[in-house]
Amino acid sequence: MPQTLIRGRVLTFLREPQGPGDHQAYSYEEDGAVLIDGGRIVASGAYGEVSRAAAPGCTTADHRPHLIMPGFIDTHAHFPQMQVIASFGAELLDWLNKYTFPEEARFGDPAHAAGIAEFFLDELARHGTTTVAAYCSVHPQSADALFEAAARRDMCIIAGKVMMDRNAPDNLVDTPPTSYDDTQALIRRWHGKGRARYAITPRFAITSSPEQMEMAGALAREHPDLHIQTHLSENRDEIALACSLYPEAPDYTGIYERYGLTGPKSLFGHCIHLSEREADALSESGSVAVFCPTSNLFLGSGLFDYQRYRRRAKPLRVAVATDVGGGTNYSMLRTMDEGYKAIGLQGEKLNPLSSFWQITRGNAEALALADEIGTLGNGTSADIVILDAGATPAMALRMERAKTLAEELFVLQTLGDDRAVVQTYVAGKAMKGSTGGGDGIRD
Repeated sequence: MPQTLIRGRVLTFLREPQGPGDHQAYSYEEDGAVLIDGGRIVASGAYGEVSRAAAPGCTTADHRPHLIMPGFIDTHAHFPQMQVIASFGAELLDWLNKYTFPEEARFGDPAHAAGIAEFFLDELARHGTTTVAAYCSVHPQSADALFEAAARRDMCIIAGKVMMDRNAPDNLVDTPPTSYDDTQALIRRWHGKGRARYAITPRFAITSSPEQMEMAGALAREHPDLHIQTHLSENRDEIALACSLYPEAPDYTGIYERYGLTGPKSLFGHCIHLSEREADALSESGSVAVFCPTSNLFLGSGLFDYQRYRRRAKPLRVAVATDVGGGTNYSMLRTMDEGYKAIGLQGEKLNPLSSFWQITRGNAEALALADEIGTLGNGTSADIVILDAGATPAMALRMERAKTLAEELFVLQTLGDDRAVVQTYVAGKAMKGSTGGGDGIRD
């Protein structure tokens, strides 16, 4: 495959910005380019310099005047919930029982799981997302379907089948031994194959018995390089129920601590109602609190205290995610728009440079993958999004008055959606407007 040169305005973050005027936190080229070879970035920066490094026969995709950025990263989503997104009138526990569990039961059918997996990854790419950490259903075949679909796209994915042996319908529970055996088999089949990474996935303490939590802890000890993903402190009724099921634990976080499930690769969805002790425990273990603003608002769960968690004496590592299907949109732009509002309701602001750092390099750092994704650094995977801040008439009108890069980013975050995503490249292949993993550049 020949090299590809993508030309446009190039933006990538070097570290977290400290404010809208922190120009040292990012690299920006008004006439820039990214050179791709074999699915990886071999050079990025000013067009004149990068173009001289291109080999004969290099294909050019000219995206001027649009913005070239690293692809977006979604750190918490449920692919079996695509057909219950926008379901009316329930809070968390009722929503699971009324909508989620009946829908996930359908994923025992491999053909259904495969079809939804394809649609899920296509939808993410349409919205500019190039990496996802995803929950599958309890069925091993649902995980196989998602990993297979990601492999066809050469897409970086973190995923796992949920472990769930109680407080769910009979057709959606496994057992401690089968959850362990099924997970081990999936790890052997997928982890480290291409760009696939497996996540040990006990859904949450409510749906896992102590015996199953022991199995999850055993898997974590046997595979210390794996991610762990679960839910924590999303809803007050959930917290009360979890603590009643584990009365020996000091609090909800203490349940996961007891079984060895906290740590630098542990992703805890929501974390809205943490006590100071719990926040300290997550911080000391290096665990990641995942902010899911659209689902937190949609289900009425509460407001994640993003700024306080990050400024406290023992700061938390934080990621941001859509949480589809409790979350209401596949777009990380829409997610950060709602995140801005949730943070604003607590008397704080999040500047637009920080928002775009968070959904690129920030989320990559939270996943411990910043050497692979989230930047346009040499040697990293060529996962790229092309953005148009004038994609709609309203956006174009607003952009007539935008004077700075930070203003442009805020327009994209506040008014943008999939229409603002001109193209998405996964490992150097154009995905938007293609199916089955892309069929080359479409400009």
